[in-house]
Amino acid sequence: MISLLLSFVALIIGYNIYGKVVDKVFAPDDRMTPAFAMQDGVDYIPLPTWKSYLVQLLNIAGTGPIFGALMGAVFGPIVFLWIIFGSILGGAVHDYMSGMISSRHGGASIAELSGTYLGKAAKWIMRVFSVVLLILCGTVFVTSPAGLLDKLTPGWMNATFWSVIILAYYLLATLLPIDKLIGRLYPIFGVLLMVMAAAVIGGIIFSGGKYTIPEINFKNMHPAGTPVWPFMFITVACGAISGFHATQSPMIAKCIRNEKEGRKVFYGAMISEAAIALVWAAAGVAFYGTSQLLNDALSGGASNVVYDISKGVLGVFGGVLAIAGVAICPITSGDTAFRSARLILAETFHLDQKKVHNRLLITVPLLVAGGLLTWYANTNANGFQTVWRYFSWSNQTLAMISLWVATSYLMKKGKHRFDSLLTALPATFMTGVSITYILMASEGFSLDRTVSYIAGISVATIVFTIYIRFFPA
Repeated sequence: MISLLLSFVALIIGYNIYGKVVDKVFAPDDRMTPAFAMQDGVDYIPLPTWKSYLVQLLNIAGTGPIFGALMGAVFGPIVFLWIIFGSILGGAVHDYMSGMISSRHGGASIAELSGTYLGKAAKWIMRVFSVVLLILCGTVFVTSPAGLLDKLTPGWMNATFWSVIILAYYLLATLLPIDKLIGRLYPIFGVLLMVMAAAVIGGIIFSGGKYTIPEINFKNMHPAGTPVWPFMFITVACGAISGFHATQSPMIAKCIRNEKEGRKVFYGAMISEAAIALVWAAAGVAFYGTSQLLNDALSGGASNVVYDISKGVLGVFGGVLAIAGVAICPITSGDTAFRSARLILAETFHLDQKKVHNRLLITVPLLVAGGLLTWYANTNANGFQTVWRYFSWSNQTLAMISLWVATSYLMKKGKHRFDSLLTALPATFMTGVSITYILMASEGFSLDRTVSYIAGISVATIVFTIYIRFFPA
């Protein structure tokens, strides 16, 4: 219990101290933002700060801080440390830089920014990589809420039924101006999401001793002996650091009214998401008691775990409310995943998005691809887990690239090397994580653990050495 409370305190301190350091390094000013300079009534629309924050939070807080945190909790309360330090030193820095650099470049996507700061080849790689990731992300954010809603409704309203309904909603959310649907619903959903997380952790804390939240330790409690490095750092995903956020921050970069809102909107939303991840990680280890029992429950699907925890802690009525909040969470990231993919493809093919038929030309094929992957995930025994693993690795690899883009930006802006370490160190860390994982994982190359460790650390060391060589003090 004390560890959890201190974890929340650490997030608050991180926002108020480290967040200000990052903000000072970037040095926001009073220049006109794209929301005004490029206002088009569709994607570039000025939004109030509080609304930009809540939309950003709902954009990024998909299944990751819930399902990812629960799967990460199988490693034990050590996951709290990764959520805390991963978000303060990595995830929030990543989201802030992605959004603010995008704002400086007219709301450009992470793919375009990669081209500007890492070269033309990087731009095309990131265009393909980002769109694939966003389709995988949209699929995950169809399948998981559909599974939850299936448990709350009559038999004929099954997961397939809800998948179709959610995809139909995604069509509208992807096509309509951002202030018509997303801008109106997200603030309400954002408040609901936070209230539901508070209700779940409140139910755990005030259970009269029925549930016990263990204190932080450095033991790997995974029942299968899966190593913490790199698996936990990939599994938690959005709850600590997520490349998906680099595709979402540029969306709100098109809507902030002043650069000085950046820390509240981008850095603050990630810290809030980390708090949600802490809630669900704590709920997982407390509700099931042991990593073995939590892992056994997850084998039946993360949706079942969320349902069991919500109902067990809050009762039938409270459980329904909590599950509704959790279902909304991934839906409100899935729609913006497809919206971001539309914007990246529009940049690539220079299609004016003021015209509805141009939006349809991109959106329909994206949703068809998402629908096919959803069908695969729903009709195969391990379909969701397979899609999730590929999404998680792609996600963290994109985070690695985004942090190197930010490092290159700071270099080209003449920042001191010490300042650039804010992005270079987490970029190096995520390089080691991503390389080690894809070499070791069964969906990767299935190499020997020792070989994978040596290779991952070696690549990270080489990349960091190149950074030192080309970024003079």
